[in-house]
Amino acid sequence: EFRRVLFRSIVRWLFECGVRFVQLWHGAGQPWDNHDKIESGHRKLAAEIDQPIAALLADLKARGMLDDTLVMWGGEFGRTPTVEMSGTTSKLGRDHNHYGFSVWLAGGGIKGGTTYGSTDEFGFAAAEHPVSVHDLHATILHLMGIDHERLTYKFQGRRYRLTDVHGTVVKPILA
Repeated sequence: EFRRVLFRSIVRWLFECGVRFVQLWHGAGQPWDNHDKIESGHRKLAAEIDQPIAALLADLKARGMLDDTLVMWGGEFGRTPTVEMSGTTSKLGRDHNHYGFSVWLAGGGIKGGTTYGSTDEFGFAAAEHPVSVHDLHATILHLMGIDHERLTYKFQGRRYRLTDVHGTVVKPILA
């Protein structure tokens, strides 16, 4: 209970003080990078963070701050649907998978309760409505009021943008 109250109080206080970006990291090192014992590892981590995240979202909503606050939860990749092997022994972990992974967004202009996209029947690769990292970035920038196609900078004679030359705003998830 103490962890949940402290977590949401600090984050909410930062937003109330005008901090525009807060990144939270759960655990020391890379605890979600389970190449072994993924079921028990993720179960423990999810149990530690599930209620604090839910409390933060409820708190932001109750204070009228969720509409103006974009909350994103995710990592840099997903996990393969098969366990890793070390020789002939299973480590009960799963390897990195950039072909299919999940991210959730809440508040800040996102249509609540929306599921967008799915993986193939094996859970390996995005199959329906795949969203690239560039699309995700374009959508986040759009929600921040920034046109990702116009925000460019010059480096070594070439014009770049934050989404490189890719990215489409994922409009079906917008409120």
